[in-house]
Amino acid sequence: MTERWETSMKKASHDFQVFAKPAGAVCNLECRYCYYLQKESLYLETDPFCMPDDLLEDYIAQQIAGTPDRNISFFWHGGEPTVLGLDYFRKIVALQKKHQPPETRITNNIQTNGILITEDWCRFFAEEGFSVGLSMDGPAALHDVYRVTKGQKRTHRQVMQAYRLLKHHRVPCDILCVVHDRNVREPSAVYRFFKEIKAQYISFIPLVERDGNGGNTVTDRTVPADALGLFLSAIFDEWVRQDMGRMIVQIFEEAARPAYGQTHSLCIFRPTCGDVPVIEHNGDFYACDHLVDPAHRLGNIRETPLVSLVDSAPLKRFGESKRDTLPRYCRDCDVLALCNGGCPKDRIIKTPDGENGLNYLCAGYKQFFTHCRPYTLRMAALRMAGQRPERLMRLLQTENAATRSAVGRNDPCPCGSGKKYKKCCMNAGK
Repeated sequence: MTERWETSMKKASHDFQVFAKPAGAVCNLECRYCYYLQKESLYLETDPFCMPDDLLEDYIAQQIAGTPDRNISFFWHGGEPTVLGLDYFRKIVALQKKHQPPETRITNNIQTNGILITEDWCRFFAEEGFSVGLSMDGPAALHDVYRVTKGQKRTHRQVMQAYRLLKHHRVPCDILCVVHDRNVREPSAVYRFFKEIKAQYISFIPLVERDGNGGNTVTDRTVPADALGLFLSAIFDEWVRQDMGRMIVQIFEEAARPAYGQTHSLCIFRPTCGDVPVIEHNGDFYACDHLVDPAHRLGNIRETPLVSLVDSAPLKRFGESKRDTLPRYCRDCDVLALCNGGCPKDRIIKTPDGENGLNYLCAGYKQFFTHCRPYTLRMAALRMAGQRPERLMRLLQTENAATRSAVGRNDPCPCGSGKKYKKCCMNAGK
């Protein structure tokens, strides 16, 4: 079958990435907010949850043959992909090399909870050029609230061990931090912990978890929208004054892209979506990682070529519906270009005038994007003038030094956090 796909497949009409889930929803943890563990119920008759060798080769060959660019990227997700073992990923790399055309470059990215990461895994990642996304929700007291084993034991110590191993072996490691009802209240503790461990790239993923009663109410674990705005703004204020050029925070990069004249790279902020579909362990193809359900199953790569699914009319309609179903409240918003209504899965509340389809996180996103826009516009102006945007950090430090001389210990902090100066930025740079 693989040879047939190689000879008959056309290139996709556009760049795309696939979240491949070779172990399906199987995971060695039981994080209390995980939205994917329940997906095991879709495949009760499947045993084991492991992409078989022939399908794995077929998928790899199709991805290579259908990618329109010379750079071919694979994204391995779960569940927890490392439960399949290191030899499975050695097999993946061997199959990629077998089907790799001349003058192309293949990269691999894996998202993991870190529990099974060992020296052997890290040596493999380093040798084969893998990038790793590591899930970590901040310092131990905040991480361990929800990220627990199936026996309800804490996991932070094991995750930190994995992080240190990855750093020791110089494996590129991005931090994925879920922002929930607990850690959102402590932005400084979360951010400064990541600074202390010298994290270089952080993605903050706000948790929006419906309560399962069929309505649009959310669980107590869900991050409050207004608290998210304050969380992001507080971290941004420290980052823009101290850490530009040293740490990359994904949402801050996204906030700056429109000012730079660039399109968004993160799907939730693009005008349309559908460019990050999912392939399950049995070859089923879904429109979105958050919508792995019968209604969003578009086919199976054993029956329909990957490129045909990527370019299919149903996937295109799915992506365009994000833009086409925006309520008027969003269309008239002055930060529309920054969020484009956010992820459709979170559009579960009504607008102030009663229209359906407003993003649950709207208030938080609007507060944050409004707060950071003056800074991103200054960054863009520096860039247009041929200077590095990081120069803004030095300019702000100079401006703040002049302001601080007139600020008392118990006065409101000039960064706008709402805290007293002595409890906020007074010692931040020391």
